[in-house]
Amino acid sequence: MAVIVCNYNTGQYLSRCLRSAAESCGDARLEVVVVDNDSRDGSAVQAVRASPEVRLIQNPSNRGFAAAVNQGIRATTAPFVLLLNPDAEILAGTLGGFLKIARERPNAAAIGPVVRDPDGSIYPSARKVPTVMEALGHCFVGPFRPDNRFSRAYTMADWGRRSERQVEWVSGSCMLLRREALERVGLFDERFFLYVEDVDMCRRLRGAGWDVLFSPELEVVHVGGVSTGRSRRMTLEHSRSIYKYFVKYRAASGWEIGLRPLAWTALRARAALVSWRRGEG
Repeated sequence: MAVIVCNYNTGQYLSRCLRSAAESCGDARLEVVVVDNDSRDGSAVQAVRASPEVRLIQNPSNRGFAAAVNQGIRATTAPFVLLLNPDAEILAGTLGGFLKIARERPNAAAIGPVVRDPDGSIYPSARKVPTVMEALGHCFVGPFRPDNRFSRAYTMADWGRRSERQVEWVSGSCMLLRREALERVGLFDERFFLYVEDVDMCRRLRGAGWDVLFSPELEVVHVGGVSTGRSRRMTLEHSRSIYKYFVKYRAASGWEIGLRPLAWTALRARAALVSWRRGEG
C-alpha cells in the first residue's frame, strides 16, 4: 500500500500522522511519500528525519492538493493508494484490515473510513452528491440551522456510519484508491486547487462503473484546517472549487452556460455569509 500525505505548514501534526500510519499498518507493507507544498515551518523535513523510510518530495511552490497528490501517486507503484491528510491520525483498526476490505471487493475503487472530529463525534465524510435544491438549502440555510432537512439529506445524517455501504463520494482526508481504477479514469483534476477534487474523482469513478464504498473497518481522527486555517480566502477557495465542479458537470454546454454568472454570484454570497458567521478575517 502506498500512503500519500500532502503537507503544508502542519508542524507536529505531520509527525503524529506518519507515526500513526506506521503503528497501525498491521500486515500491510507501506510505501510512504510526503509531498510538501513549499512549507515554511520545516515540518516535512523534521518528520522525514524522524522517519527515514519515508520519501519526501519538496515542491518549490504550493501546487495545491490535487497536483501534489498526483505527484505522490506517480512516484509510487503499490496497487492501492491511501490518501491521508497530515492533520489526521489513525484511531482504530489497521491499514492491513482496510486493505483486506479493498481486496475482497474488487469493484470498489475508492473506500472511505469513519472520520471523527477531535471531540470524538463522527464527521459525515461519506455523502451523496446533492441535488440543486439540497445544495442551495445547505449553502444558505445551513450556516443558521445546521440540522435543516437539506443539509441532513446531503450529509446522510440519518445513517450512523456503523455499517458498510456504497455512497456517492468519500472525503479525500482519508481515502483508499485502487490504482487500476485510476489508470482507467485518470488522476485528480488539477484545476481544483483545493476542495471538491474528491467529489470529482468519486463521480468519475462511479461514471466508469466502479463502486465508492464506506467501511467502518478503519477510524481516523481529523483535526481539519491546520494547513489552511479559518480564513475568508479559504472560504472563497471552497466556493471557487464548487463553481468549477458546477461548470464541469452542470453548466458545460447549451442553455446551462447562462447559469454560470448566477451560480458564481450565489457562491460568492454564500462565502461572504459563512465568513461573517465564523468571524473570519
